[in-house]
Amino acid sequence: MSKIIVVGAGHAGCEAAFAIAKMGVHCVLVTGSLKNIATLPCNPSIGGPAKGNIVREIDSLGGMMGKIADQSALQVKMLNKSKGPAVQSLRMQVDKEKYPKLMADALEKKPNIAMIEGYVTGLIIENKQVLGVLLENKEIVFANAVIICTGTYLNSSILIGNEKIISGPDSQRTTFELSKQLKELNLDVIRLKTGTPPRIFGKTIDFTKTTIQPGDKVHDKFSNDKNSLILNDLPCYLTHTTARTHEIIINNLHKSAMFSGNISGLGPRYCPSIEDKIYRFKEKLTHQVFLEPETSECREYYLQGLSTSMPRNLQKDIIHSVPGLEKAVFSKDGYAIEYDAVNPICLFANLETKNIKNLFLAGQINGTSGYEEAAGQGLMAGINAVLKIKNQAPFILRRDEAYIGVLIDDLITKGTKEPYRLLTSRAEFRLLLRHENNDERLLQYGYDFGLINQARYDEFIKNKEQVNSLIKSCENFNLYPNQATNDRLTSLNLPLINKKTNLLAIIKTPEFQNDTLKHFIHNFDDDVINKGIIKIKYDGYIKKAYAMADKLRKNERIKISPDFDYQSIHNLSSEAREKLMKIRPSTLGQASRIIGVNPPDLLLIAIKLRIKND
Repeated sequence: MSKIIVVGAGHAGCEAAFAIAKMGVHCVLVTGSLKNIATLPCNPSIGGPAKGNIVREIDSLGGMMGKIADQSALQVKMLNKSKGPAVQSLRMQVDKEKYPKLMADALEKKPNIAMIEGYVTGLIIENKQVLGVLLENKEIVFANAVIICTGTYLNSSILIGNEKIISGPDSQRTTFELSKQLKELNLDVIRLKTGTPPRIFGKTIDFTKTTIQPGDKVHDKFSNDKNSLILNDLPCYLTHTTARTHEIIINNLHKSAMFSGNISGLGPRYCPSIEDKIYRFKEKLTHQVFLEPETSECREYYLQGLSTSMPRNLQKDIIHSVPGLEKAVFSKDGYAIEYDAVNPICLFANLETKNIKNLFLAGQINGTSGYEEAAGQGLMAGINAVLKIKNQAPFILRRDEAYIGVLIDDLITKGTKEPYRLLTSRAEFRLLLRHENNDERLLQYGYDFGLINQARYDEFIKNKEQVNSLIKSCENFNLYPNQATNDRLTSLNLPLINKKTNLLAIIKTPEFQNDTLKHFIHNFDDDVINKGIIKIKYDGYIKKAYAMADKLRKNERIKISPDFDYQSIHNLSSEAREKLMKIRPSTLGQASRIIGVNPPDLLLIAIKLRIKND
C-alpha cells in the first residue's frame, strides 16, 4: 500500500494530510505533540488581504481551513468593501482554542490518516531519493514520499530582550537534527525571524478609552458549503500608541532583541515589531493597536500592532502607556522567534526538492509567513506528492488562476531572504482572482482529484447555471423612456433614460447597487446576484485581463529542460546565466520572472530553444 509521511501538524501539515487521505493514499502524520495540532501561536485570525482569497481557494480545492474557520468564528469582516472586487477579501477572528480542537477531531475521524506523536530526527535517503524518516525513538518509518511541514520549529530560539530561550512557539520543543541534514543535502538553509505581541487579560482592559470595532452585519463565510458558519459575533476594539509609548521605545531601543544584535535572521517586512515601526517611521506620532479576543470567553486579548521583543519589564511600561491598557495584566509576554527555513528556489513548482526525489517542503519552512500561505502550500504539496507516486503529471496553478499560484511561483522563482507575505499587489491578474469566483476557478480541479464530493459539485454546477441565467435575463430586459420608467429609476436613485436602454447598461452605472436588481429581476438569491453583477459591471476589464493572461501564457507553454545548457549561450549576461543556472526555470515564462533576467536574455534563450527543438 502506498504511504506518504507528513512531518508537522500545523496548518500546512493538516492540509497535506487531508489531501493525501482524500486521494486514497495512506498518510502518516508525525507531530511533536498531539495536543498542538493546527495551533494559532500568533494572531487569532484567518484571512485578510490576499490571505482570505487563499482560504477560499483552499476550500474550492477541498481543503479544510475555510470550514474550520467558519465553525470557530468570533467576528466576520469583508475588507475593502468600498473598493472594487479585485481587492475585497474576508477576514475572520477565530477562537484559538476551538479551531485546533475542530481540526484535530477532523483528523482523528478521517480514514487513511495515522498520527504519531514524536520527533523526526532524520530522513532516510538512498540514491538521492527519500525512503522514509527516522524518529527520535530510533524507529524508522518507510514511505513513498515525505512532506516536511515543520513551520518555525527548526533550530528555533525565543528572544525577549537579552534572554535567549531554546524553544519553539508556545514553549514547545525545537529540533536541530533535521535542519542540519537539510544543509548537508545542499539545500539553502536560511535564518528568519518573526514575532508576536503580549497577551493581556480582558477583565483588566478599560474599554471606555477605546473605539469599538464591530463585525459585518451581513456575514460572508470562507466555505461555500451550506450552513458552515457558526458565529459568536464579538467586537474588537481600537486604541493607539502615545508619545509616552514612543519615548519608552526610543530610549530603550538598544535593549530590544531586534536591535541589540541578538537576532541574525531577517524579520517580516510587512509585519514589523512596534520598535521597528517607531524607528522606521519617526514622523508618525501614533500607531494603531487593535484589541482582538482570542476565545469566545474573551479571557485574553491579542494586541495587534504591538509585536515586540523588548525586555519583560519594558513591555509592561509600553503596554501601560496605551489608552485603555493602563492597568492591563499580562497573560503572556511578547517575544521574537528565530528559526531555520529553506530558500524555496531549491524547489520545483510542485514543491518537490530539486536535490532529493519525492521529498516535498510546505509552509513556513519555505520562508513564508502566515497560516494561510502555509495551508495553501500544504494542500498543493499533498496533492502533488500523491500525483508523483502515482506517476501522474504535477498539479501547477498558474498566476492567473489562483493566489496560491502566485505564491508558489514567487517562492520558487524569486526565493526569499525574509518571511514572505502574500499581498494583492503581488498578483498582476487580481481582477481574475476575486473572492466570489473561487469555485469557478478551482472547484473542477478539486472534484477531479476526488477532494470535492458529488453534492458540493452538483451545487456548484447549479449555482453556475443560475448566474448564467441571471445574466441572460438582464440581457433580455429592456427599459423604455416613459414617465413610469423614469419615476421608477428616480425612486431607485438611478440615472434617467431618454431612449430604449438594456438593463445591462443600467447595471454598469456607478449608482446601481446589488439590492437594486431585485426591483427588475426576481427569483435569484443574493450569492447569485452578487456574482452576476460583478460579471456584468466588470465585463470589459475581465475580458482584457483574460486576453493579457492568455498572451503571457504562451511563454508558459515553452518548456525548458532541467539540464538546459545556459553556458553555451555566449551573449547571455553573466547575472542572467548565474540566476538561471541556480533556479533552473521550467518554462520561458518562469525565466522571464527571475530578477536579473532581462528581455535580451529571454530572446537568446528562445532562439536557442527553437534551434534545439528544430
